[in-house]
Amino acid sequence: MTKKFSHRHLLGIEPLSADDIETILDLAGKYVKQNRSSQRFINKLNGKTVVNTFFETSTRTRTSFEIAAKRLGAEVINFNANVSSISKGETFLDTMRVIDAMQVDAFVIRHQENGAPGMVVPHVQASVLNAGDGSHEHPTQALLDALTIRKHKKRLDGLKVAICGDIEHSRVARSDVFLLNKLGSSVRIFAPPMFMPRDVKQLDVEVAPAMTDALDGADVVIMLRIQNERLSAGEFSMAPAEYHKLYGLDHAKLKAARPDVVVMHPLPMNRGVEITDALADDPKYSLVFEQIEHGVAVRMACLDLVLGAD
Repeated sequence: MTKKFSHRHLLGIEPLSADDIETILDLAGKYVKQNRSSQRFINKLNGKTVVNTFFETSTRTRTSFEIAAKRLGAEVINFNANVSSISKGETFLDTMRVIDAMQVDAFVIRHQENGAPGMVVPHVQASVLNAGDGSHEHPTQALLDALTIRKHKKRLDGLKVAICGDIEHSRVARSDVFLLNKLGSSVRIFAPPMFMPRDVKQLDVEVAPAMTDALDGADVVIMLRIQNERLSAGEFSMAPAEYHKLYGLDHAKLKAARPDVVVMHPLPMNRGVEITDALADDPKYSLVFEQIEHGVAVRMACLDLVLGAD
């Protein structure tokens, strides 16, 4: 029997319980199977209108949410901030209120400001789903990561997960840490000094002094790119080859992990910087493109549960 999901909004992993997360993952697992069948489309959200409001660029998340909503039978509107009244001075909140007044059912919001989706909630009647806010959270990415891990490891409890790269600016890293801790994994992080989170003591993770320490005995390795769009000009100028030597992942370094380790990345990848081509494309270890498939199923589950919540 499906567990009750009582949230009208999905603003982050931090507010969810372990049961909430398991409910999403269980339903997403069913949608993975359905998406591989000839009956990909259902009418569960027939008559609902979902508005994708992306104030930052996106390929995977926006396309994935659009496909997810359409497979559930919803109408999808892709809002383009560049040609909206925001260019005339209209505020972000007024724009959301204008669209909400058209009787839409859900907003999928990506915004460069931390907390922006939560700011919208008191001002609209529609449900709000966070598609990534600044360096705060990216809940559906963490959920699809968890679904991918669970498929290959059959569990999340007791796993050792290493997260390496630009953690300070990564909303993915924070959501992954929140989720993995709630479901019983132990998380070890490694980052260049300037990319170590300033609030690391509040994250309940082990900080590795070297990459080999982070990878030692790991069941899962999640690599992150440098978030150049969140850095000031010239703030970080290390050459790609030097960065890769110190902080990138290849087959040789991966030998420190468990023999059955899996490697993940939220994309986009900077190939040859945080990960080699050979490893990113190695079917023995890499789950990078499987994560994309699971993203559609997770977002179907989230839309289904949020729009069906009491």
